Amino acid sequence: MRTWLTRGAALAAVHAAAAVTVAALKATDPTGWTALEALALGVLVAVAAVWAAVDGWLGLLDRGRTWVFAALVAGWGSAVLGVVGRGLFVDQTGSSALGQALTGGAAFTALLVLVPAAVGLVVGPRLDKRAQEPDSPPVASTPKPSPRPRRARTE
Repeated sequence: MRTWLTRGAALAAVHAAAAVTVAALKATDPTGWTALEALALGVLVAVAAVWAAVDGWLGLLDRGRTWVFAALVAGWGSAVLGVVGRGLFVDQTGSSALGQALTGGAAFTALLVLVPAAVGLVVGPRLDKRAQEPDSPPVASTPKPSPRPRRARTE
């Protein structure tokens, strides 16, 4: 299975589960869950950032494109799963809510995946600095020879 599909499906499930849980809690007490919503968003952002940082640290090939596609899959997948989950577990949400979820909700979720993943992809490769100890002098690299030899000037 492709890496972007597995990442997108996993993040879609996590985002949908968080949305359904927050909706279920808000159904019982609509005003008392503001801190929980902020905490849920922070956890969702952290999951994408850490996972992308690990991909960058491991040197996954084509990781930028992987995370763009994963964000799209996560957006649309969490929209569908969120509507189904709210319909089954929270209230009588029906297919009429799917249109709004597939546009605004999917775009918001895709950005909640893509922006922290971009940060993680920048930070991840920089985490592999354990090869050099802080007390040891930097290792001098030898310059690579030029692919084109220089021609001698004739004057």
